[in-house]
Amino acid sequence: MIQPLAYIHPDAIIADNVVIEPFSVIHKDVVIGEGTWIASNVVIMDGARIGKNCRIFPGSVISGVPQDLKFAGEVTTAEIGDNTTIRECVTINRGTKDKWKTVIGSNCLIQAYSHIAHDCEVGNNCIFSNSTTLAGHITIGDYVVLAGLVAIHQFVNVGSHAFITGGSLVRKDVPPYVKAAREPLSYAGINSVGLRRRGFSSEKINEIQEIYRVLFVKHNNVTKALDKIEAEFAPTEIRDEIVDFIRNSNRGVMKGFGSSS
Repeated sequence: MIQPLAYIHPDAIIADNVVIEPFSVIHKDVVIGEGTWIASNVVIMDGARIGKNCRIFPGSVISGVPQDLKFAGEVTTAEIGDNTTIRECVTINRGTKDKWKTVIGSNCLIQAYSHIAHDCEVGNNCIFSNSTTLAGHITIGDYVVLAGLVAIHQFVNVGSHAFITGGSLVRKDVPPYVKAAREPLSYAGINSVGLRRRGFSSEKINEIQEIYRVLFVKHNNVTKALDKIEAEFAPTEIRDEIVDFIRNSNRGVMKGFGSSS
């Protein structure tokens, strides 16, 4: 299953049924799980931990050295879960001593020319469209969709089930379940289409919408909005997830609809 024109370091750990096409290079400290396909002209560098049934397309570089001047050669990893597809010319850097690893979850689709920098943590079932760019130390929740040419500032967090429109510059945290658009990035409603596709009930979708009306539409400041949400909405997993995300935001969350920059 390994073509003779591929180079595989003898110490790399490769499952028996992995396919590695010609002209790809696999470095020493690499683990690749069962059923994974590596196209031609892929470079997988030290620290890569790739799960089962992944597909990595030509030109990708996995676990490259971080583009961080503070990196001093420490032993770190880039970890990719099962069933994840990495399209053409994607670059994923391994971690630094901040988190020691970069993590991409399972069942993700990372489309062509995207870049995921050091110490990022990406959840499961995410879709990053062409040329999305993540700076270092970013956390992305599950089921997040980033449209093409999205660029995210370092240390930003994006909550689960969020959708960010194409060409957006993300400087602030994006809470879960929302759509984000415009410049500067701001609230554009909840991600109702995505939530319905994933089986959220109408009751849960309405709860999310009403919570975000208090935060983003009624022009409350964040402290007042959180107090009102906790006072007016019964405790649920969704309510608490939203409140906790906003309370724990170090960079602050994006603006509400119609807010000035």
